[in-house]
Amino acid sequence: MKQMILLSSLFSLAVAFAGCGGDDGDPVVNEVSITASMENIDAGAEGGTYTIQVTTTGQEWGAYADQDFVTVQTQGATSQQGSLSVTVAANPYTEPRTATVTLMSANARKTIAVTQAAATEAAYNAPAGYQLVWNDEFNTGSELNAQDWTHEVQGSGWVNNELQNYVNHRSPDGSLVTEVRGGKLLIHCFKENGKVYSGRVYAHVNEGWQYGYFEASIKLPTGKGTWPAFWMMPVANDWSTNPWPMCGEIDIMEEVGVVPNEVSSSIHTQDYNHTKNTQKTHAMTIDGAEGNFHTYALLWTADDITTYVDGKEQLHVTKAQLGSGHNQWPFHYAFYLIFNLAWGGDWGGMQGVNESALPLTMEVDYIRVFQKK
Repeated sequence: MKQMILLSSLFSLAVAFAGCGGDDGDPVVNEVSITASMENIDAGAEGGTYTIQVTTTGQEWGAYADQDFVTVQTQGATSQQGSLSVTVAANPYTEPRTATVTLMSANARKTIAVTQAAATEAAYNAPAGYQLVWNDEFNTGSELNAQDWTHEVQGSGWVNNELQNYVNHRSPDGSLVTEVRGGKLLIHCFKENGKVYSGRVYAHVNEGWQYGYFEASIKLPTGKGTWPAFWMMPVANDWSTNPWPMCGEIDIMEEVGVVPNEVSSSIHTQDYNHTKNTQKTHAMTIDGAEGNFHTYALLWTADDITTYVDGKEQLHVTKAQLGSGHNQWPFHYAFYLIFNLAWGGDWGGMQGVNESALPLTMEVDYIRVFQKK
C-alpha cells in the first residue's frame, strides 16, 4: 500500500504570463524541478532511517513509497526547501529487496531507489518460497487492532452446548475478555454474576486468505472444562446454500482440559465430519502444552492440508485421498483465522467442568501468515 504524505494540493502550477506579445495569448507554464541530496539508498539488512534534503522550484511537495517496508515522513513540504525522512524496516528474508520513493512537486517527479541487503538468517520459520503477508506480534497498544480483529458476540449455548458468553472486549461489569499486554494476546475466561464470559476473535474476517502457511505460538490454560482452539472458517459464507460442514472447517489446534496436553488437528467437510464419525483428525500429547508456549501451524495448498506442532507433522490430508468434489474438498476459497477459549460444551465439558479453575487465560505470542511469492 502506498504511503502518501501531501500537506496541501500538489497540483498547483507556477504560471507566468507572456503578456500580449504572443500570437495566441496562451500562458507559459514554468517547468518545476526537484533535487534531492540522495538519489539512492543502500540499506543493510538491519534497516535504518535516512534523511534527505529536498529542494523544489514549486511551492509545495510530497512523497510516497511503493513498498510497505519503507515509510516516509516530510518536513517543510509547504516550502521550496525541506527534508524527507525515509525509514527502511529490517529485512526478515534471506533475499534482497527493493523499493522506490517518489518525490512530487506540481507536475514534476523524482525517484529515489531503495535497495536492501538480505538477512543472513530468516527471521521467520516458513517454508521456502513463502513470504510474510500479515502478522500480529501484539507488541503495541492494550487491545486488538479493530482494523484486523473482530470479536464474536453470542450467548451461552450458541454452539456445541458451550457454557461461555462471548462479548466484545468486556463483560457487562467491564472485565476484559481480551487484552494485549506484555507482547501477548490474552483471552480470558471468568465467571461474573453467575455467568461465564470469554473471548472469540476473528482475524481479517472479511478477506481472509486462500492458501498459505499460518503459524501461532500459544500457551494453553489448565482446568477441566477448558476448550481453547486455533482454527479457520470460510469468508462471507452463505449458510443457506453452503451450510456447515459442507462449507468446510480447518482446526489447526484444539485441546480440552479434561484430557490435558493432548492437542489435535481436524478438518470437517460434508462427507468427512464428526457427526458421521468420519472426520479426518490426529491428536498427540505435548509435554507442557498447558502452561508453556508451543508453535502450531498449518500449510494449506490447493491439493493438501498439513498441520504441525513445534515443527513436527500432526495431520496430513490430500484432495487426491478425499476426492475433489465440494462435499469432499471445499477448501478452494478464502478462510479467516479464529482464536477462542470455550468453556464446557459437548467436548470440553464431556466430563463436567471444574469452576474452581476459573478465571483462566489462553495466551497467544504471535500470529503470522505467509503466502507463496
